[in-house]
Parts: sequence; C-alpha cells; structure tokens
Amino acid sequence: MAKISGTVEFRSEECKGCELCIEACPQDCLSMSIDLNRKGYHYAILASDTCTGCVNCALVCPDAVITVYRVILPADKQIKPVSSIPVT
Repeated sequence: MAKISGTVEFRSEECKGCELCIEACPQDCLSMSIDLNRKGYHYAILASDTCTGCVNCALVCPDAVITVYRVILPADKQIKPVSSIPVT
C-alpha cells in the first residue's frame, strides 16, 4: 500500500497569524513561529514531518498563503522497520 507524505510552504510575510491552519491540522504538525513577519505577526510554520498533505490548512486560510505539496511513495520505496535481533 502506498504511503502519502506531504509538506507545506507558507508565504510568511503575508500570514496574519490567525492560527486557523493550526486548528485545522489533524496531524498537529503546524505551530506559530517565535519570529515576527514585516506586518508584526507571528506566522505559521511546519513544526514536524508528520504532514500528510491533507490540505485542511490551505482550505481554511483566509489569506491563501499556504501551498501544500503531496508525495505518494510506492510501497516498495517506503522505509521498512528493521527486525530486532534477539540477544543471547
């Protein structure tokens, strides 16, 4: 089965810091930056690599500053867990 991975890009200088994207993210991978943009707002950032590319964040953004990218990894390209070796 293919695995879906995603990432987002923010036009941080246009973000007004409303935090709607953070509330909409089912993966909890977004947060607010500690830095301010030129408008004086804390802007949204991708804080973890758990994004699935669901686009919820982009759909709720009132200023359309979010671009979502989605990559579908074929099953044979996914990282498989290493089996544990019993210690004797």
